[in-house]
Amino acid sequence: MAALRQIIRAGQFQGRLPRWTPLIRSTSSSPVLQALHSQVEPVKSEGAFHVTMIPGDGVGPELMHSVKEVFKAADVPVEFEEFHLSEVQNMASPERLDEVLSSMQANRVAIKGKIHTPMEYKGELASYEMRLRRKLDLFANVVHVSSLPGYKTRHNNLDLVIIREQTEGEYSSLEHESASGVIECLKIITRVKSNRIAKFAFDYATKKGRSKVTAVHKANIMKLGDGLFLQCCQEVSELYPRIQFETMIIDNCCMQLVQNPYQFDVLVMPNLYGNIIDNLAAGLVGGAGVVPGESYSAEYAVFETGARHPFAQAVGRNIANPTAMLLTATNMLRHLNLEYHSNLISDAVKKVIKQGKVRTTDMGGYATSLDYTQAVIANLNS
Repeated sequence: MAALRQIIRAGQFQGRLPRWTPLIRSTSSSPVLQALHSQVEPVKSEGAFHVTMIPGDGVGPELMHSVKEVFKAADVPVEFEEFHLSEVQNMASPERLDEVLSSMQANRVAIKGKIHTPMEYKGELASYEMRLRRKLDLFANVVHVSSLPGYKTRHNNLDLVIIREQTEGEYSSLEHESASGVIECLKIITRVKSNRIAKFAFDYATKKGRSKVTAVHKANIMKLGDGLFLQCCQEVSELYPRIQFETMIIDNCCMQLVQNPYQFDVLVMPNLYGNIIDNLAAGLVGGAGVVPGESYSAEYAVFETGARHPFAQAVGRNIANPTAMLLTATNMLRHLNLEYHSNLISDAVKKVIKQGKVRTTDMGGYATSLDYTQAVIANLNS
């Protein structure tokens, strides 16, 4: 433990614990946090930031159209490089993936919709969504779940953050048939990546002024795998004495979120648990259509909705809720230091919701996606 503390304080993880620059911007007396401050600049030319856009499947293209219309009305200095990547629309290949990766690596910032993953096995276990994450090492997914003023749900005034490790665990794509009718699916948990996501969670809590981190696990059953993750979280927590640390078994966590979500502040967890909790928590404040999200590596930031759902049954019906994608886009603008434009759009979205006159069907209204988008535009300068 002393050795781990010494290494982290010295900032000498030899590249294994990245700078997480999208999160740390202010000065700090901590040498580790100071090392995190140097931010990789996104690509900018002729006064505009270049951002990679991947509309994805389902209603993704419709939601991206909403983003582009609002950005145009708000005169946002961002130029999108748009790429269509889809496993279900015959628009996915290694060559196309390389094109997308080249753009994302050049621009360092991207906004994307959900790339639908078909359940049929066609010779490749890793989906294109997973390949993107691995190629860019997007190890940290952050979903800020907060209630929207003026929109009442079963639980109101919620404010919690879910941090998910998303490069290993059950999503390691290591499956094989060891005997006829017997499938082995390997869950990979490593000390390096568990330390990395734990450090990320505590740094996030420190930066955002939050007081508690909850590590979610199933170490009572997976004693070695989840046990290692839990051990790493406990060791890292000792370096942050001002932040309360607790642990909770995943099944109990689900129950507690439904019964009393106010007890949570920042939650950190392995891959599969995070995917489940993201969607459960989104349901507490209105569903998949209202919660933004983002994913980070040491060099790249990818902005996507918090609850990833293609909503394929709504394609072409003009009923999808643009709220989550618009709020995701405002988080992207804040990452680009475009604070004015970020606040302008987020304030307009919140005004529309608070007024309650224009709401899509998932929020109990009758407005179309285009109606909602036009209402946001109308509120940009009101």
